[in-house]
Amino acid sequence: MSMHDDHDAEQVPVGPPDGATTATAEAGDHDTRFFGQPWALAHVFGVEMWERFSFYGMQGILLLYMYYTVAEGGLGIDQAVATGIVGAYGGAVYLSTILGAWVADRLLGSERVLFYSAIVIMAGHVALALLPSVWGLGIGLVLVAVGSGGLKANATSVVGTLYGAKDTRRDAGFSLFYLGINLGAFFGPLVTGWLQSSVGFHWGFGAAAVGMALGLLQYSFGRKQLPEQARIVPNPLPRDRRVLFAGIGLGGVVVVVALVLAGVIRADNLAGIVILVTLAAAIAYFFVILASRHISGDERSRVFGFIPLFIVNVGFWSLYQQQFTVLTVYSDQRLDRMIGDWEMPVPWINSINPIFIIILSGVFAAIWTRLGSRQPSTPVKFALGAIIMGCAFLLFLPFAGGGPNSTPLLAIIGILLVFTIAELFISPVGLSASTKLAPERFHTQMVALYFLSVALGTAIAGWLAQFYDPENEVPYFTVLGLIAIALGAALLVAVRPVLKLMRGVR
Repeated sequence: MSMHDDHDAEQVPVGPPDGATTATAEAGDHDTRFFGQPWALAHVFGVEMWERFSFYGMQGILLLYMYYTVAEGGLGIDQAVATGIVGAYGGAVYLSTILGAWVADRLLGSERVLFYSAIVIMAGHVALALLPSVWGLGIGLVLVAVGSGGLKANATSVVGTLYGAKDTRRDAGFSLFYLGINLGAFFGPLVTGWLQSSVGFHWGFGAAAVGMALGLLQYSFGRKQLPEQARIVPNPLPRDRRVLFAGIGLGGVVVVVALVLAGVIRADNLAGIVILVTLAAAIAYFFVILASRHISGDERSRVFGFIPLFIVNVGFWSLYQQQFTVLTVYSDQRLDRMIGDWEMPVPWINSINPIFIIILSGVFAAIWTRLGSRQPSTPVKFALGAIIMGCAFLLFLPFAGGGPNSTPLLAIIGILLVFTIAELFISPVGLSASTKLAPERFHTQMVALYFLSVALGTAIAGWLAQFYDPENEVPYFTVLGLIAIALGAALLVAVRPVLKLMRGVR
């Protein structure tokens, strides 16, 4: 689970537009009612916290709901197919961030997209809670994926509008916003996991819907206090072109529905389709940027320098996002979750990572600040993140072949600590690197490329999980662990040429 890409400070606008001095913006510069921050931050903090509560709460029980038998309250979907669906869904969330950013930039502005996205997310959780069968699952996941992508793409931008360009509280404000993300991610699986194990899956999905409703209710009352800049449409789509784009969007939906009805898009190949679509989109983005006549030689070189980082990032997320696929299956079938006479619900494992993130993110920030210009360069951080992630997979090997309920809980806690350390080497610098290396005319597209690398890795995580066999784990963890280590080692060897391509960016 990566929370860091939600709050990168470099990619968001700051202050009011040129020449604007709205009363709201001026008040925001001096308001200190929310822990020394503008009071309007409390509303975005709240909607983001509850959105993460609902998102990770639902994610914690989603895979179990799919592959548990009908008698156990699930849908009885084949386990390999179910893990592929989870990966495809996760990839679709990150793909949707590109759509959410486009709608904000061309049609509605970030604040409105955030508000409407929260409504769509809540509707998705309601569908999962109330609609039976696979159709309820499909409708719910599509709505949550589209809504989460829209909210994820725009919440950060809205927070950025609360601060003037010279406001020294800005970084602290984003840190507080980031705390809200992790609080939601921590409590979501605890609540939904307890409800699922006590009274059933649909109660867990219902709790996710209630959580999103609470966030939406708070935000509905507070959104008027946000500065006018949050509602500005930076690059409005001309009215005479809106019908054309609406037709393209509707046509796309019709094609997808037709492919589903024709059996071309199926549950068992969904992850593969998302992988191909994401890969095609990434190649197209790279081609458009590199072929442009409007970028300088230095800018083109930096885009080439981003390619090795993109590849390593895909490899990292392909392993890291298996927290929601393989690790869920492992926790259900292999982990000893007994504490005395009480058995911990499986989804509670997903609450371990946010605790480590909250504790260690400040430690890492202090280390990088203390090292200053002596801290590792971006390619070195990416390489170390991939190597450490590979080592985390190898740490499963001592417990391979132990049978049901044989892996100690402390072992998984230790492995997840290594997951978190790997994440802190690579995730906080991902969006930052994309913005630093972006040509002036393609700032948004480079950010989109970063999200595409996460989408691609997440979809691959679901596709890979079909090869996990609890009866023969050694090949799976060994091969994937060594591939990640090899990717990181290759980037370490290539640090100098990559830095040369990056033309002064570290």
